[in-house]
Amino acid sequence: MNVKTVWEETMPSTIGFIGLGNMGGPMAINLVKAGHRVLGFDLSEAAVALLTDAGGEKAGSVADLAAQADVVVTMLPAGKHVRQIYQGEGGILDNARSGTLLIDSSTIDVDSARAVSSAAEEKGMLMVDAPVSGGVAGAAAGTLTFMVGGPDKAFQEAKAFLDIMGKTIVHAGGAGNGQAAKICNNMILGISMIAVSEAFVLAEKLGLDAQKLYDVSSTASGQCWSLTSYCPVPGPLPTSPANRDYQPGFAAAMMLKDLKLAQEAANSAGAATPLGAEASSLYALYCNSGGNETDFSGIVNFLRGAG
Repeated sequence: MNVKTVWEETMPSTIGFIGLGNMGGPMAINLVKAGHRVLGFDLSEAAVALLTDAGGEKAGSVADLAAQADVVVTMLPAGKHVRQIYQGEGGILDNARSGTLLIDSSTIDVDSARAVSSAAEEKGMLMVDAPVSGGVAGAAAGTLTFMVGGPDKAFQEAKAFLDIMGKTIVHAGGAGNGQAAKICNNMILGISMIAVSEAFVLAEKLGLDAQKLYDVSSTASGQCWSLTSYCPVPGPLPTSPANRDYQPGFAAAMMLKDLKLAQEAANSAGAATPLGAEASSLYALYCNSGGNETDFSGIVNFLRGAG
């Protein structure tokens, strides 16, 4: 076995990290800080430079990175990118050694996650799908939540590395279950944010002060994370994006992506998710009206304008 076991957590490994964007970059840097050799690959030279400035190394290609790595971590935009990086010509599966640990932290469709995991298993590699929650701030602070799908052995090997990048690590079951947990959670989040936003818009129309509604609902049956940790209107919660002109902690475009993934999964599984479908439609309207790069809580402004 060429990867670090749970009993060898202090031993440095060579980790290949592909996808050094707003989330992947800080995650990779935390692995560097923990003493690992980190080879980075990204199409953005600026993103790679941030890693090398922090002590990481630039990989010449995906193939070169995979050939050297004990562990490969990927953080990519969509399922098609994950399939290509892992299964395409010059990709990870054709170049990594048998026994290499693969951790995909992208948020993608369940079917793609399971297909890539199956292909990795056929090559004798250990793989988990490990999407994250916690945003850019959590990536930088190393406090992300990882929802992990994969065999028990792969999870145990991956946990030592996930513990460096996150605070809460949950084994959700077999391959693809990490993705399933992520999209189900974010469907709840998207629906609840719309509900909270609608309540504040209605309160405005009825002449009820936003702070008063917050004081009541935050301690009553309407309490939820979207209200008490991410209040969508300025004032009641100073740390929420509403007080920063809706600069994104979690962009509306990303919420729409996750809601669409939830709908794809619901259709595939034959599950009824009418509120999830409506939330997806509303976020699509919001994004198409210019809200794409704002925080997802900014949908309150779209709902206010729709009244």
